[in-house]
Amino acid sequence: MSGVAWGVDDYVAEADAAAALRDTRRAGPARQHSDTPLLAEQVADALLDLQFKTWDFGDSVAFEALIAASERLGLDRWERFAHGWGRAWATRSRPFARLDCTVPGRALTLLSERHRDWQLMNTLIPLAEFLRQRRTLHGVYETWDASPILAPYGNPPVTARDRSLVEAPPPGVFVDCLHFDPPFFAALGRVAQDDELTADGVMQALGYIRLLQRDDGLFDHFVLRGEEGSFGPGWGRGQGWAALGLLEVVIELRARREAGGDGRFDGDELQLADAAARLLERMAQLQRLDGHWEVIVDRADSGDEFSTAAFMAHAMREAIALGVGDRTVLAGSAVAARSAVLASLDGNGQLREVSAAVYASTVPEHYAAVPRGYVVPWGQGPALLALVADAEEAGT
Repeated sequence: MSGVAWGVDDYVAEADAAAALRDTRRAGPARQHSDTPLLAEQVADALLDLQFKTWDFGDSVAFEALIAASERLGLDRWERFAHGWGRAWATRSRPFARLDCTVPGRALTLLSERHRDWQLMNTLIPLAEFLRQRRTLHGVYETWDASPILAPYGNPPVTARDRSLVEAPPPGVFVDCLHFDPPFFAALGRVAQDDELTADGVMQALGYIRLLQRDDGLFDHFVLRGEEGSFGPGWGRGQGWAALGLLEVVIELRARREAGGDGRFDGDELQLADAAARLLERMAQLQRLDGHWEVIVDRADSGDEFSTAAFMAHAMREAIALGVGDRTVLAGSAVAARSAVLASLDGNGQLREVSAAVYASTVPEHYAAVPRGYVVPWGQGPALLALVADAEEAGT
């Protein structure tokens, strides 16, 4: 199969998923922790210990968490790691690959701006140009030439259509990538003073809303070229990717305006903020009494997925700080989500009950059956963001 996700002819999603399960370490049993900056340091150090691949899914939130930990805990070792990793990549980044769509673009843009690292910046600009050459689906860049669709975990009933899409997957657009392209393009456009790039980031974010956000505020996982409707309804972690992507574009648009930019994106900013508010307020309604959410957030008893609480604890606090959404609804939910994260760490500061890479499936039951218990960037990164947010507010 030519031109698939990783740029090789023999890529098989099932084989890649099996290798990930085999090679990823597992979290240990729960342990009671004191809510202190030392715990946040432990979680940050556990994040450093992950096997980053340059680049892969989850790196965006992981690198943002490393930067935030250094800012809010007053120790620079995590930011130095992120900057050094990005700078090393910049020296060998060509030729760009399709998996580079998962680059932590906004994080690296902020680092290049802060450290006046023009070599890194001069790699990010052509990377954005490369990513913007992809074909679009209803105006949104397709993630791959062929989507990584798995035969569903759990062996639920499947239709002939489901089987055919596994055998010959078309390209598609995935909610995870709302946290990749839009914040990256908006941040890079602001720093490089390129309004065309900023506009593309905004239009991408609005496109994800149009394709994937439901009337109740939740986001579905993906759409496929040539297929009716969307797939992956109510996937918990997907709501986190959507919330962070929307809010970070809002942050970048406000930073642009504060730096003297015009108001050309003000109406777009309001649309993005409204979409984020509807999502987060709906998530608050669906939160469990223990502060967590179901794997499929609007399906009772679909199982644990602790990364969702970590994403929500951070996203809801960001929204409150930005004046997005109903503070009276979000504040209590954010506190409960953060408490759930605190209660869900193992003895090494690793977040428990986090699912392995979900890939994608047209069968809804797949999402509840993805193996859980793995230590991965999309668990550790949000957990760290959830913890350091309160450390900052406490002045520690």
